[in-house]
Amino acid sequence: MSSIATTQSKDADFVGTTRRSPNYVRNALLVLRVVFILIVIVFTLFPVIWVISASFNPTGSMATQTLIPTNVKSLDDLLVNFRGLLDNPQVPFWRWIGNSLLVASISTVLSLAICALGAYSFSRFRFRGRRSLLLTILLVQVFPNILSMVALYLLLLQIGPYIPFLGLNQHGGLILVYLGGAMGVNTWLMKGFFDTIPREIDESALVDGATHWQTFWYLIFPLVRPILAVVGLLAFVGTFNEFVLARILLTDREQWTLMVGLFNFVSAKFTDDWGIFAAGSLIAATPVVILYLSLQKYIVGGLTQGAVKG
Repeated sequence: MSSIATTQSKDADFVGTTRRSPNYVRNALLVLRVVFILIVIVFTLFPVIWVISASFNPTGSMATQTLIPTNVKSLDDLLVNFRGLLDNPQVPFWRWIGNSLLVASISTVLSLAICALGAYSFSRFRFRGRRSLLLTILLVQVFPNILSMVALYLLLLQIGPYIPFLGLNQHGGLILVYLGGAMGVNTWLMKGFFDTIPREIDESALVDGATHWQTFWYLIFPLVRPILAVVGLLAFVGTFNEFVLARILLTDREQWTLMVGLFNFVSAKFTDDWGIFAAGSLIAATPVVILYLSLQKYIVGGLTQGAVKG
């Protein structure tokens, strides 16, 4: 009897151990997942925290930069970089922000209009060369704009004498270049979203006597607001933060965009000021963050639904 009892107790212990082992595995996986998430959060937020700290560091040097600013005796010491940026008459900071907002806003609106019409045409109409044209747009988009810098510079140089506002050192010419670079991927992304809208809507509108433009504007356009928000956000952020083309095509200080203007604070060897650069970057991030928060409910839906069909 004692041996039978011992055997039964061992079996019970074995069953209890096997029941508890999945809990141990589940808890271990949960801990690993939390640790991984914390590492990713720290890795993502550390540059942002470092920029915020640098903007309040009165030394303005990367060599003496610390996470918590030192040698700060008053509130004026914390705001010395912001005063050097905003109160300096030789630095037209607000003019640079206005130029960036103007270029980014006009580029975004025009890009949305062109891409929406193009995506609607590719999605709803069937015409000869449609597939080849789609592949051509995608192929051209594969090559970055930096490869065509010389060609773009010469193109605007030759256009300038005939159409001054589209020439060099003009925001119109920069907007024209941005529009050419934003059409490819955005058209494909919007076309995928248009493909998810039932064609029966178009057919019923045509039966009722509506034109293609009325169908697009009154029926289809209100249904594609998520993808319009996504494309508009991507286009605005991309043009607002663009530096290379703006640095090449804009030569006058008053015409510079914000990224070009801020670059001058860190481009010189002996007069660079990383504190003012960080302060300007912090202010420049404000409109982008506001735009993200305003359109965040459309971002996920627009990206996922637009990726269903090609």
